[in-house]
Amino acid sequence: MDREPLENGLASQRGQQVTLLGMAANVVLMLVKAAAGWLGNSYALIADALESATDLVTSFFVWLGLRTAARRPDHNHPYGHGKAEPLAAVLVAVGLWSAAAVIGYQSIQNILTPHAPPRLFTLYVLAGIIVAKEGLYRLARQVGKQVGSAAVQADAWHHRADAITSGLAFVGISIALWAGPGFESADDWAALAAGVIIVYNAWLIFRPALGEIMDEAPAGDWPLALDAIALQVPGVLSTEKALVRKMGFEFFVDIHVRVDGELSVRQGHDIAHAVKAAIQAERPQVYDVLVHVEPAE
Repeated sequence: MDREPLENGLASQRGQQVTLLGMAANVVLMLVKAAAGWLGNSYALIADALESATDLVTSFFVWLGLRTAARRPDHNHPYGHGKAEPLAAVLVAVGLWSAAAVIGYQSIQNILTPHAPPRLFTLYVLAGIIVAKEGLYRLARQVGKQVGSAAVQADAWHHRADAITSGLAFVGISIALWAGPGFESADDWAALAAGVIIVYNAWLIFRPALGEIMDEAPAGDWPLALDAIALQVPGVLSTEKALVRKMGFEFFVDIHVRVDGELSVRQGHDIAHAVKAAIQAERPQVYDVLVHVEPAE
């Protein structure tokens, strides 16, 4: 009998909770950054606020993807809705690239346009933002790893990217303030450097999410482990191949096992069910196993 996807629902719930927390924090931080950047004459802070606004949009897609991925299989989606989760991660990466493009363009415009240096109080604002964002990154990454969610881990990198841009803005503003005349654009150069880092982080998010959408084999010792589990089942003489793909929070397995060719259909059927039960017992994250029985030569 097929298992109920309880792990899926619990993982989705935890992922949604940390995503909503990040969204709430981003609303507050976006307003603080925008106000401090405007009043403190710092485009690096304004760029940070734009990045936080992008975070809100992409975090919403992450939350929506998690909710969709947790839905049970239906007539139109017999394998479930797990692909919505890596698709949300792809949208996060696209959102990061869009934010980097806007930040890069505006940074170059400000570098070419003379302006007054930022104000001192913006450094204190940035210090608080860095602490808050690094804390959100650590929390979201921990939860993302625990539940095996590419989207939640992508959202965590969004927080880390924000912490990095704030850190670079801190350095740029410090240079502009203490180096004196001629270094007013240091904070704009910092924003430009932050955009480059955001582009790189977006690629780190995009690549594994795309692999999951394309049914790329998951990392780890899956084939060897599945072979070892199957060979412990009485009646299994050898294995031919084991294929694994990830769907959201869970995994689907296709495995070929060889048995005595003189066994009855009923006996082969029982062995196949025993292999499936053994795999799901050893690897609870496996939602379903398709066992193909072949006669041993």
